[in-house]
Amino acid sequence: MKQLFAFFNHPLLKLPVFFGLLAGVLCFVYFLVLSSLNIMPLGNKKVLDFGFQIIMMVAAVWYYRKNIGHGFLHLWEALTICYVVNTVGALLTAWLIYLFLKYVDPAVFTQYLDEMRQLIVSTKGRLVETLGQKEYLSVLKGVDRITLETLVGDEISKKTVLAILPVLVISLLFRKQDYSLYNPAPDAPNPSKSPKS
Repeated sequence: MKQLFAFFNHPLLKLPVFFGLLAGVLCFVYFLVLSSLNIMPLGNKKVLDFGFQIIMMVAAVWYYRKNIGHGFLHLWEALTICYVVNTVGALLTAWLIYLFLKYVDPAVFTQYLDEMRQLIVSTKGRLVETLGQKEYLSVLKGVDRITLETLVGDEISKKTVLAILPVLVISLLFRKQDYSLYNPAPDAPNPSKSPKS
């Protein structure tokens, strides 16, 4: 048991988990603000909450490099930190929204489904022309198959896909090593000085 606690106590995991929890809370607060302003919190405007994920990824990587890496950060460390922050944040956001919609205000979810149906029906002509009648009916029936559990999966998968490019950019921007291909680490052999056979 001590080994398990020691594993989760490592800064490379503990720090991004903390920032990920913070990101999840901020995204959920954004969801609540949209809901309180009578803006559909499950619609297109919700995507903007990913900005909080990016801010927390940057903050976590910067803090780790400054305080734990003492000014240095490997690319793999930055990638790990960013992905942990994003995953934890997405999981927490998804489950908080699930609990809110299930136990606090289920009407928001019902309204979301109604708005989706109305949108599909209002664009019927264009959809039938593009997809065909059979596919149109399939899309319409697909709305009835959306559940709260589906929303949890969507939240996590969307943020995982959205994170790919920002994670790479953040990791490359904050990466800082005291050695490189042309300036090897002190304990690594220097190929240019190796004895000739």
